[in-house]
Amino acid sequence: MQIIEVTGYAVRSAVITMRRTGKPLEFVIFPMLHVASPTFYSQVRIRLRECDFIVMEGIRGKSVGVSALTLAYRFTPRLRRNGLQEQHDELLLPESVPVINPDVTAAEAIADLKTLPRWTYLLLMAAAPVMGLVFALRGPRAFLDEDLVVDDLPSTLRAEMMADDPVEHAMTDRRDKRLLDALGEIHAERADEPIRVAIVYGARHVPAIVSGLMDRYGYRAREAEWLTVLVPA
Repeated sequence: MQIIEVTGYAVRSAVITMRRTGKPLEFVIFPMLHVASPTFYSQVRIRLRECDFIVMEGIRGKSVGVSALTLAYRFTPRLRRNGLQEQHDELLLPESVPVINPDVTAAEAIADLKTLPRWTYLLLMAAAPVMGLVFALRGPRAFLDEDLVVDDLPSTLRAEMMADDPVEHAMTDRRDKRLLDALGEIHAERADEPIRVAIVYGARHVPAIVSGLMDRYGYRAREAEWLTVLVPA
């Protein structure tokens, strides 16, 4: 199943609805990119208004290390010619829909990264601002990269290698577990209610969300709708 599609002219995100047979609760997964066209975020916001509450990604608290990593995408929207926007909760989230955040703290995120070899950790911190500058200078076409493709299962050898990257595991494993535990609580408490629960998380987390909801709780993907993330000029 495709989650983020990259073609020669556009990037698209698949909004996935998961249901369990015999239960009215729906989980609606919104695979996000931290930088996209304003239209993408407005389309997500419109759909979030139709949900009963939102489970939202967002590392809680601040640290120098987390701020350094986010430079990888914060540079790009600052060049107005790129026509892109950084994801901001105040522009994305409808005021009328309750939000919960089961994500890790900044201290926990950095602690996970520090389990990597020291040279890997230092290289990661040094490379993030450089990559952000490269993306900013290249503009939207930097996003037409096959490495940005996300599927529920790796479809190429390179994708398999990226999925097994220790850095990827350090950045996502604890966060994915925390999220799936929270979704399990929602399932246990509200599976018999006809509600829509939005999951607004980065696209790299979505394979774990899809497999976790299926393997742990019996939910399966029933519908998908493509939203255009960006179309380079």
